[in-house]
Amino acid sequence: MDSDIRMAAQTMSEHRVSSLLITDNDELIGIVTDRDLRTRAVAQGLAYETPVSAIMTRDPIVMDSRDYASEAVLKMMERNVHHIPIMKNGRPIGVVSTGDIVQKESHGSVYLISDIFKQNSIESLRAISQKMSHTFTQLVLADANTQMIGNAMSHIGTAFVKRLLQLGEEKFDPAPVPYCFVALGSQAREEQTINTDQDNALILSDKYDKEQHGEYFENLSDWVCQNLDKCGYTLCTGDIMASNPRWRQPLSVWKDNFSDWIQNPKAEALLRLSIFFDLRGIYGDKTLAKQLNQHIRKEAQQHSGFLTFMARNANQRKPPLGFFRQFVLDGEGKQSRTFNLKERGIAPIIDIVRVHALACGSNKLNTLERIEDIEAAGLLPDGRAKDLALALEMIGMVRIKNQKDQIEAGDKPNNHVNPENLSSFEKRHLRDAFNIVTRQQEFIKFRYAGKRS
Repeated sequence: MDSDIRMAAQTMSEHRVSSLLITDNDELIGIVTDRDLRTRAVAQGLAYETPVSAIMTRDPIVMDSRDYASEAVLKMMERNVHHIPIMKNGRPIGVVSTGDIVQKESHGSVYLISDIFKQNSIESLRAISQKMSHTFTQLVLADANTQMIGNAMSHIGTAFVKRLLQLGEEKFDPAPVPYCFVALGSQAREEQTINTDQDNALILSDKYDKEQHGEYFENLSDWVCQNLDKCGYTLCTGDIMASNPRWRQPLSVWKDNFSDWIQNPKAEALLRLSIFFDLRGIYGDKTLAKQLNQHIRKEAQQHSGFLTFMARNANQRKPPLGFFRQFVLDGEGKQSRTFNLKERGIAPIIDIVRVHALACGSNKLNTLERIEDIEAAGLLPDGRAKDLALALEMIGMVRIKNQKDQIEAGDKPNNHVNPENLSSFEKRHLRDAFNIVTRQQEFIKFRYAGKRS
């Protein structure tokens, strides 16, 4: 903290680094980079004896050592910074730069994210999107687990959204009132794989006036959703997108909607609307999404009857396992000898975990992170939380490897798996995973049975 800019420059030169963390009693208070020295010191003609605190960036964006590199790149591109301090247990342990990450992963998701933010046209973004299948298969071949793959693919999707919104604001002018573009479902949970459709919405500031601002947000939302479709994120068949005026509302209206869904639950409606309970702000004023999520958690904990309906819905999709542990096949035509791993394996786990997460007030969105909160809250018998996590990983891994095989065969990836193509190891562990899901569905049915508000 007592250093001057001459000492900072000498230290960076001696150690061949492009940044220094500035601490006070082991507490991070700022960061100074070689760019700061050039633009804030040399260009301004400051004396060498000027305290480094005069040119440092105070309270910089930080990341935890457990976070993924793709998330770091997203933050860098969004905030236009090139260095991020890395923290562990509240203390700085290092710095990561854009160059560090791209150099390490020149052919991976991080490079793709960096490339997305360099594009200035829909045509170039569309060309970049053609690389997603290759990135996905490389992640699978590198033996990345489902959490890592979901995180990377979700961050790629988020990068496309952010860049399109940036270009959209250039095309239609800056937004007249604050707004937040939110991802729903798998993108919000950071569990996307490949070939996903869009699920998104828009939260508008309560300063929004339909007469004054309606046309702007209609044009922006339509433009973004249509161009996401061109980049491989197909339009939602259920029309759950920001381009639908129903899902483009002021914060107060969103709060009223959720209060109504929670206080007056209807089973059929909640089947369609459960995706809204996985909601993440990814662009704009993210405090709007934060306020809405806080409202959702508060309402859900106060109305147990809502959890009863959600628990019933979590039992709608059954694993494809018969009484004698044989696989139950579904589908017609090409899918007649397959089962849908997403619909009958992964989705039931997500539904189960979502109910428990709402019950314990978890502020997490990722399914594995929610499971950790559920375990900490003591909502499940000993060992059951770990069982759920293992089942999710096993089913997810079979699904991902199957999609990789489909891509390599020149087919469009989907969620249908033919058990005849699975190894005996995969079949055995899939049966175990499906059995875990069945037991957890029974548990949740009784755990929240008959609770009415």
